[in-house]
Amino acid sequence: MEEEREEVKSFKELGIVDELIEACDSLGWKNPSKIQADAIPHALEGKDLIGLAQTGSGKTGAFALPIIQALLVAKQAFFACVLSPTRELAIQIAEQFEALGSGNGLRCAVLVGGVDHVQQSIALGKRPHIVVATPGRLVDHLSNTKGFSLRTIKYLVLDEADRLLNEDFEKSLDEILSAIPRERRTYLFSATMTKKVQKLQRACLRNPVKIEASSKYSTVDTLKQQYRFVPAKYKNCYLVYILIEKSASTSMVFTRTCEATRHLALMLRNLGLRAIPISGQMTQAKRLGALNKFKAGECNILICTDVASRGLDIPSVDMVINYDIPTNSKDYIHRVGRTARAGRSGVAISLVNQYELEWYIQIEKLIGKKLPEFTAQEEEVLLLLERVTEAERLSRMKLKEMGGNKRRRGGEGEEEEVEKFQGKGKKSSNKKSKRR
Repeated sequence: MEEEREEVKSFKELGIVDELIEACDSLGWKNPSKIQADAIPHALEGKDLIGLAQTGSGKTGAFALPIIQALLVAKQAFFACVLSPTRELAIQIAEQFEALGSGNGLRCAVLVGGVDHVQQSIALGKRPHIVVATPGRLVDHLSNTKGFSLRTIKYLVLDEADRLLNEDFEKSLDEILSAIPRERRTYLFSATMTKKVQKLQRACLRNPVKIEASSKYSTVDTLKQQYRFVPAKYKNCYLVYILIEKSASTSMVFTRTCEATRHLALMLRNLGLRAIPISGQMTQAKRLGALNKFKAGECNILICTDVASRGLDIPSVDMVINYDIPTNSKDYIHRVGRTARAGRSGVAISLVNQYELEWYIQIEKLIGKKLPEFTAQEEEVLLLLERVTEAERLSRMKLKEMGGNKRRRGGEGEEEEVEKFQGKGKKSSNKKSKRR
């Protein structure tokens, strides 16, 4: 059976109908990815699925295509519900459903926090076929939106299942499972699957087919992974050095805190680099604005927390820098999965200081190999020290000013400051400063 699957070269051979094959073609999907080739036949047979695949390997298509194909026959409102741990991933999944179903009048509603509740209620009133949601906002609508119910859904999808099975979402997930019919198809997909898999029974899977299109915790072969052990006091110098050396690249820099995203973005912009922050503390509109600036190439450096590490498909990302090493080693897989997607090459560099060594060792254990060192002459890196130190000082001053403005203006300071990142370079930033 496995050998047979390896020979599958087209969506038609998997059983996908012609109109969806045309939609795949318009998206540039010429042939199915491995997870799609392995999952779609089982899904079309009506089986429940647990799918484990590398991030960027086409997981969304693996569940979206069978659902839309079934919808072509059923033509039913509230046909499927897809749950996502992050707002951005939910929006992206909905976009993919809409693109695949555009020729068939598919309607999709996105229910996420940070967006107007009334607008979402209006979208639900139009009886969409697919609901894509984060758990908390979906529970909110199930409780408070008159006439909205998921009692008729035929498919439930949990994307990034390991995150959805964490305690953060446990209560909401229980409420959702009690509000949907037992008679349904359930698909769970993720890049990593933890011991939390035991909790899947709670999601009422019936004799699921487990598909592993990758090893348990793996990264793609086209990803070049490196590390650099750096003194904590020089970490910013190394970050700037790498970004200048690879100034033609689009880069994502991962930090541990929301405050660090703002500090680093300001520091880098003080040095003339086009950086923009994204974090969970920003409003949804600001997060999407930052993401769109990055996608459009207006800013080529995205400074982010782990809110951006899951599921976002930004094809142009050339490099991922782990400025802060993740305390949960499995988050490393998701972070570096932002580059080297769909067969393209990419680079991931981890900056490790003495306090993070233990976490870094856990990452090497997880991926099962020692990473090569990123080569750089420290004397050359430290030539940047004076400029970087001054940029850090200016950044701290600006953050302090933002904090003061935020207190004086009832919390608006941060939002106004984020606007500055969305201007074009320092000129617009200075302009806004003068208006104050």
